[in-house]
Amino acid sequence: MENQPTQQKILGVDPGTNIMGYALLNTNLNKSDVEVLSVLKMTKLVDPYAKLKYIYERINGLIEQYHPDILAIEAPFYGKNVQSMLKLGRAQGIVIAASLHAGMEVYEYSPRKIKQSITGNGNASKEQVSAMLCRMYPISESIEYLDATDALAVAVCHHLQHKVVFGKSKATDWKSFISQNSDRIVK
Repeated sequence: MENQPTQQKILGVDPGTNIMGYALLNTNLNKSDVEVLSVLKMTKLVDPYAKLKYIYERINGLIEQYHPDILAIEAPFYGKNVQSMLKLGRAQGIVIAASLHAGMEVYEYSPRKIKQSITGNGNASKEQVSAMLCRMYPISESIEYLDATDALAVAVCHHLQHKVVFGKSKATDWKSFISQNSDRIVK
């Protein structure tokens, strides 16, 4: 079995050029908790290159402050507006470049995959994803921007996709699963 760390910090990012959500998820064994949940607001910046610079500086600041191990970022979805997609791709690229420069692992997830892993429905609304995360973690249900919970959803998605199994080999059938997890059986 591959040697995996027991603790990881996952920086989840929902890229945007007006509002970018970010969250930091601390994971330890099969548990996780939210350390940071917020947004970068760039609505007052008019110059698109000033926005990219701001994103780069803020992401670097978050990396320096919290020392995350992993970046989990939402992949841009294919829309009809090519200009919007180009702007979103640039913002995503800046975040990825800053993370790679810091030596972090980078993982990208489609919006559908993220929604599926949080709610069980790949077509869930942002509000449904946020409501589910509020049930999973002690976070306020009155979050101003859903971009923040979208960022948390990306981090949680990564955690759920890459949960570390500690001290046990992967079960290949039900019999071996039950014998390896007798403590989880309710009698």
